[in-house]
Amino acid sequence: MKKIILAASFGLAMPTLAAAQDCGEVSITEMNWASSAVVTHVSKFLMEQGYGCDVTTVPSATVTSLASVSETGKPDIITELWINGTPAYGELSEAGRIVTLGDVLSDGGEEGWWIPTYLVEEHPELATLEGVQANADLLDNRFHNCPDGWGCKNTNAALVEAAELEAHGYEIFQHGSGETMATSIASAFENQEPWLGYYWAPTSVLGKYDMTMVDLGPYDEEIHTCNSNPECEEVGLSSYPVGPVKTIVTTTFQDEHPEVAELMSKVSFTNAQMGELLAWQEENNASAEETAVYFITTGSDTWSEWLNDDAREKLAAFIQ
Repeated sequence: MKKIILAASFGLAMPTLAAAQDCGEVSITEMNWASSAVVTHVSKFLMEQGYGCDVTTVPSATVTSLASVSETGKPDIITELWINGTPAYGELSEAGRIVTLGDVLSDGGEEGWWIPTYLVEEHPELATLEGVQANADLLDNRFHNCPDGWGCKNTNAALVEAAELEAHGYEIFQHGSGETMATSIASAFENQEPWLGYYWAPTSVLGKYDMTMVDLGPYDEEIHTCNSNPECEEVGLSSYPVGPVKTIVTTTFQDEHPEVAELMSKVSFTNAQMGELLAWQEENNASAEETAVYFITTGSDTWSEWLNDDAREKLAAFIQ
């Protein structure tokens, strides 16, 4: 079924693409987590089929994408940028190198430390940092941190230091990818085993598995800002705020491609919408591209509103 949807969708679209190569070359990030990859392929499809762009996806991560923009001015578009914990975002914005177009996750992102709810029901104290510190043996003496290149790695490292987790008997396990983090949670639930670590929403994982966020105390902007900067030494305890998740473009790109920038300013999903897409992707063992096509073929009432009149006419065959 996935192959039929994919072939039919792109079969309908190819004549449109051939008829209107008027946008030129565009580069867009494909971050190394599921929701970002879906956003990227939805955006790629709309840019190519509606605006005649020749789109290249650039495998990337939060820190590396901003470093690339700083050094080379590319890629043109960074989408699903979680700006909490990314000091380079503010620096590039203040320097006028990038423009923030909008919220690609309209509800914002949710981040924190999580424990399976079945474990919290058995040991309610684990829902607090004090309970986590005092009961390393109940949590397999392990904290799962996010991969290199993710902004959350630095923030978690600071929180781990401030909470003295290692002194309380924890090993800090550095995951190599978002996929291994998800797999570790799935394995814990399958075997009803302990798990403690960082995760975020919207994701199919938190949609599928019932987890409880650890109370790390009140959010403190100053502390959180320091925690997110690896050069800051005054680390402390602070919960994560609800995170703005943005689409940004280089200033040059906005000046040269205002219509495409306007499109990208409107590409936005609620957490519920994205959670449903990610659940469909997991249930069907689908790629990000296949999931994007599923959204294109079933969600035209949403994405058709993002287009200008000319692009809407070109994609009329998909609009129900």
